[in-house]
Amino acid sequence: MKRLRTSLLVCALVAAGVQPTADAATATTSLPVTATVLATCIVVATPLIFGNYSAAQLDAQAALTVTCTLGTPFVVRLDAGAGTGATITARQLSFGVNTLAYSLYRDAARTQNWGQTDGTDTASGTGAVLPVVLNVYGRIPAGQFAAPGAYIDTVGVTVVY
Repeated sequence: MKRLRTSLLVCALVAAGVQPTADAATATTSLPVTATVLATCIVVATPLIFGNYSAAQLDAQAALTVTCTLGTPFVVRLDAGAGTGATITARQLSFGVNTLAYSLYRDAARTQNWGQTDGTDTASGTGAVLPVVLNVYGRIPAGQFAAPGAYIDTVGVTVVY
Protein backbone atom coordinates (compact mmCIF):
# COMPACT_ATOMS: atom_id res chain seq x y z
CA MET A 1 0.00 0.00 0.00
CA LYS A 2 2.83 2.28 0.84
CA ARG A 3 4.30 1.63 -2.59
CA LEU A 4 1.04 2.52 -4.28
CA ARG A 5 0.84 5.81 -2.38
CA THR A 6 4.42 6.70 -3.38
CA SER A 7 3.68 5.87 -7.02
CA LEU A 8 0.48 7.92 -6.93
CA LEU A 9 2.36 10.85 -5.36
CA VAL A 10 5.06 10.74 -8.05
CA CYS A 11 2.41 10.55 -10.79
CA ALA A 12 0.55 13.47 -9.27
CA LEU A 13 3.71 15.56 -9.07
CA VAL A 14 4.67 14.73 -12.66
CA ALA A 15 1.15 15.58 -13.83
CA ALA A 16 1.42 18.90 -12.01
CA GLY A 17 4.72 19.65 -13.81
CA VAL A 18 6.97 19.08 -10.83
CA GLN A 19 9.98 16.93 -11.63
CA PRO A 20 11.61 15.01 -8.85
CA THR A 21 15.25 16.07 -8.43
CA ALA A 22 18.30 14.13 -7.54
CA ASP A 23 21.20 15.56 -5.62
CA ALA A 24 23.72 17.19 -8.09
CA ALA A 25 27.37 16.24 -8.00
CA THR A 26 30.29 18.41 -9.19
CA ALA A 27 33.91 17.91 -10.09
CA THR A 28 36.49 20.68 -10.40
CA THR A 29 40.02 21.11 -11.67
CA SER A 30 42.27 23.94 -12.77
CA LEU A 31 43.36 24.76 -16.33
CA PRO A 32 47.09 25.51 -16.65
CA VAL A 33 47.79 28.37 -19.09
CA THR A 34 51.33 29.09 -20.30
CA ALA A 35 53.15 31.16 -22.89
CA THR A 36 56.81 31.58 -23.74
CA VAL A 37 58.08 34.94 -24.96
CA LEU A 38 61.05 34.41 -27.26
CA ALA A 39 63.85 36.92 -27.57
CA THR A 40 63.57 38.54 -30.97
CA CYS A 41 64.79 41.65 -32.75
CA ILE A 42 64.03 43.43 -36.01
CA VAL A 43 66.03 46.25 -37.59
CA VAL A 44 65.03 48.87 -40.14
CA ALA A 45 67.52 51.17 -41.88
CA THR A 46 66.99 54.54 -43.51
CA PRO A 47 69.18 55.24 -46.56
CA LEU A 48 72.49 57.06 -46.14
CA ILE A 49 72.39 59.67 -48.90
CA PHE A 50 75.54 61.73 -49.39
CA GLY A 51 74.25 63.79 -52.30
CA ASN A 52 76.64 65.53 -54.69
CA TYR A 53 80.39 65.17 -54.11
CA SER A 54 82.88 67.60 -55.63
CA ALA A 55 86.20 66.71 -53.93
CA ALA A 56 85.25 68.49 -50.67
CA GLN A 57 84.51 66.49 -47.51
CA LEU A 58 80.90 65.35 -47.47
CA ASP A 59 79.00 64.10 -44.41
CA ALA A 60 75.64 62.36 -44.14
CA GLN A 61 73.59 60.53 -41.54
CA ALA A 62 71.18 57.59 -41.49
CA ALA A 63 69.32 55.75 -38.74
CA LEU A 64 68.95 52.14 -37.68
CA THR A 65 65.81 51.42 -35.68
CA VAL A 66 66.17 48.29 -33.57
CA THR A 67 63.12 46.79 -31.91
CA CYS A 68 63.76 43.87 -29.56
CA THR A 69 61.66 42.14 -26.96
CA LEU A 70 61.83 43.84 -23.58
CA GLY A 71 65.15 43.33 -21.81
CA THR A 72 66.85 41.60 -24.75
CA PRO A 73 70.49 42.73 -25.11
CA PHE A 74 71.69 43.20 -28.69
CA VAL A 75 74.76 44.17 -30.71
CA VAL A 76 74.63 45.86 -34.13
CA ARG A 77 77.37 45.07 -36.65
CA LEU A 78 78.00 46.69 -40.05
CA ASP A 79 79.97 44.79 -42.68
CA ALA A 80 82.49 46.27 -45.14
CA GLY A 81 79.89 46.67 -47.87
CA ALA A 82 79.91 45.35 -51.41
CA GLY A 83 82.36 47.84 -52.96
CA THR A 84 85.47 46.47 -54.67
CA GLY A 85 88.36 46.34 -52.20
CA ALA A 86 86.24 47.61 -49.30
CA THR A 87 87.25 47.02 -45.70
CA ILE A 88 85.57 47.93 -42.43
CA THR A 89 87.75 51.05 -42.14
CA ALA A 90 87.80 51.95 -45.85
CA ARG A 91 84.46 51.25 -47.49
CA GLN A 92 84.01 51.86 -51.22
CA LEU A 93 81.15 53.29 -53.23
CA SER A 94 81.24 51.95 -56.80
CA PHE A 95 80.35 53.24 -60.25
CA GLY A 96 81.40 50.59 -62.75
CA VAL A 97 85.15 50.10 -62.16
CA ASN A 98 85.43 53.47 -60.36
CA THR A 99 85.37 53.75 -56.58
CA LEU A 100 84.86 56.49 -54.02
CA ALA A 101 86.10 55.88 -50.47
CA TYR A 102 83.88 56.56 -47.47
CA SER A 103 83.60 55.59 -43.80
CA LEU A 104 80.82 54.86 -41.33
CA TYR A 105 80.91 55.92 -37.69
CA ARG A 106 78.98 55.45 -34.46
CA ASP A 107 79.42 59.04 -33.25
CA ALA A 108 78.63 62.47 -34.68
CA ALA A 109 82.29 63.54 -34.34
CA ARG A 110 83.12 60.69 -36.71
CA THR A 111 85.91 59.27 -34.58
CA GLN A 112 84.43 55.84 -33.71
CA ASN A 113 84.43 53.50 -36.70
CA TRP A 114 81.46 51.13 -37.06
CA GLY A 115 82.35 47.55 -37.91
CA GLN A 116 81.90 43.95 -36.81
CA THR A 117 84.14 43.37 -33.79
CA ASP A 118 82.00 43.18 -30.64
CA GLY A 119 83.26 45.41 -27.87
CA THR A 120 85.51 47.31 -30.27
CA ASP A 121 83.59 48.88 -33.16
CA THR A 122 79.96 47.79 -32.79
CA ALA A 123 76.97 49.42 -31.11
CA SER A 124 74.87 47.74 -28.44
CA GLY A 125 71.64 48.23 -26.57
CA THR A 126 68.80 46.53 -24.76
CA GLY A 127 65.22 46.04 -25.95
CA ALA A 128 62.87 48.49 -24.29
CA VAL A 129 59.25 49.60 -24.53
CA LEU A 130 60.17 51.91 -27.41
CA PRO A 131 62.46 51.05 -30.35
CA VAL A 132 66.13 51.98 -30.01
CA VAL A 133 67.34 54.39 -32.70
CA LEU A 134 71.05 54.27 -33.54
CA ASN A 135 72.48 56.91 -35.85
CA VAL A 136 74.98 55.99 -38.53
CA TYR A 137 77.32 58.84 -39.45
CA GLY A 138 78.97 58.72 -42.87
CA ARG A 139 81.84 60.68 -44.36
CA ILE A 140 83.40 60.88 -47.80
CA PRO A 141 86.85 62.42 -47.28
CA ALA A 142 87.98 65.43 -49.29
CA GLY A 143 90.44 65.21 -52.14
CA GLN A 144 89.08 62.28 -54.14
CA PHE A 145 88.94 62.98 -57.83
CA ALA A 146 86.59 60.33 -59.12
CA ALA A 147 84.88 59.93 -62.47
CA PRO A 148 81.42 61.52 -62.65
CA GLY A 149 78.55 59.11 -62.04
CA ALA A 150 76.11 57.68 -59.52
CA TYR A 151 78.13 55.69 -56.97
CA ILE A 152 76.42 53.07 -54.80
CA ASP A 153 77.17 50.53 -52.11
CA THR A 154 75.19 48.18 -49.89
CA VAL A 155 76.31 47.60 -46.31
CA GLY A 156 75.00 44.59 -44.43
CA VAL A 157 73.51 45.25 -40.99
CA THR A 158 73.45 42.39 -38.51
CA VAL A 159 71.74 42.44 -35.11
CA VAL A 160 73.01 39.75 -32.76
CA TYR A 161 70.81 39.03 -29.73
